Amino acid sequence: MAKKTTKFICQSCGYESPKWMGRCPGCNEWNQMTEEVAVVSKPKGAFLHTAPGTVAKAAPINTIQSEQEARVETDLVELNRVLGGGVVPGSLVLIGGDPGIGKSTLLLQVSSQLSTHQHKVLYISGEESVKQTKLRADRLQITSSELYVFSETNLEVIQQTIQDINPNFVIIDSIQTIFHPEVTSAPGSVSQVRECTAELMRIAKTNEIAIFIVGHVTKEGNIAGPRLLEHMVDTVLYFEGERHHSYRILRAVKNRFGSTNEMAIFEMKELGLEEVENPSEIFLEERSKGASGSTVVASMEGTRPILVEIQALVSPTMFPTPRRMASGIDYNRVNLIMAVLEKRVGMLLQNQDAYLKVAGGVKIDEPAIDLAIAVSIASSFRDIPTNADDIVIGEIGLTGEVRRVSRIEQRVQEAAKLGFNRVIIPNNNLGGWKVPSNIQVIGVSTVKEALKHALGG
Repeated sequence: MAKKTTKFICQSCGYESPKWMGRCPGCNEWNQMTEEVAVVSKPKGAFLHTAPGTVAKAAPINTIQSEQEARVETDLVELNRVLGGGVVPGSLVLIGGDPGIGKSTLLLQVSSQLSTHQHKVLYISGEESVKQTKLRADRLQITSSELYVFSETNLEVIQQTIQDINPNFVIIDSIQTIFHPEVTSAPGSVSQVRECTAELMRIAKTNEIAIFIVGHVTKEGNIAGPRLLEHMVDTVLYFEGERHHSYRILRAVKNRFGSTNEMAIFEMKELGLEEVENPSEIFLEERSKGASGSTVVASMEGTRPILVEIQALVSPTMFPTPRRMASGIDYNRVNLIMAVLEKRVGMLLQNQDAYLKVAGGVKIDEPAIDLAIAVSIASSFRDIPTNADDIVIGEIGLTGEVRRVSRIEQRVQEAAKLGFNRVIIPNNNLGGWKVPSNIQVIGVSTVKEALKHALGG
């Protein structure tokens, strides 16, 4: 007989306790412990057994033959790059994002593209009926006989359907709606999400089926459910963007088969998502020339350089404590750079409000944008416009020095390709690479020196 156990589980982090506690010891959240009755029984079903064959044995690493992972490419080149070159058979991919951002649209497009290349795809929706999915497919002009649509939330029925159809790819939309009948807690709870993901992982690994899972996100932007969910899957992708803007950003935060710093940009149109081949032009197309507080920086997103505009507005404060706001940039990084400008350059910023943002809605988090932030703040504070044809790149130290950055050659080549005439870079990055003929490179060692070149003093 099955054995019933009662335990209390934190709905934020998955911490388990035999008794109720007001504050979770794992994540320090209050009133998140809920009682769940877990039924422990013998697993059954063809997918729960290991693959037939001999039992593997431990072997010295120098005797193991390395093999290149076989990949299946979609028609979306940007998605292939974020995944590391394509979809790996047997992989488990988790995609998270805000409601209405386009997760289901993206996966339905990918399903259609894979099915047109004679790959059998099973799209399982736990939130929509088959007719609702068909309406979206009609809008996207999807008519493929190899794309199977199924509306179900019972994991055992899903397992049997996968066994009957034997697809190459499976889409689960979403994991929070799927439930295991042998787990008594409600769908979306920590126990259900953990058990269902573990079963799907066994299906993917033992049958070489690539499975895409859609995950809901919390109000903080993290994927709902236990953090264990992100540890179990092979790849975690975040779909970002504003619902009222047409551009969407797909970012990899975990990838066992590729880089974790890649980013793809799509534009939402009537017929679905379209790739943005040159995002730098998109982010700079509405830039105002001759305005103070605007600086362009070349940021690296994985292997791709992207030019973005950093805007700053500095004005006298009306409050005892000045306000500091940042959009697309780390708030603490802004405070650090303003402290360096006040101490090392002599700018009196303690009575000034400061508002900074990255134009276009993209988020940047790398040290190479420090110098561009400093130039934007100084330009707005002194009300001196920056040169519209300048690119500023560099990391700032606490002593006011400008430090070396990585992949400087790719950054400068991207700036030259888009028609910029001058680039200000760290002095230690000069030499060892070929400078494009149509751009001037200036090396600086301190923030003061960089401001002298960028603002004329």
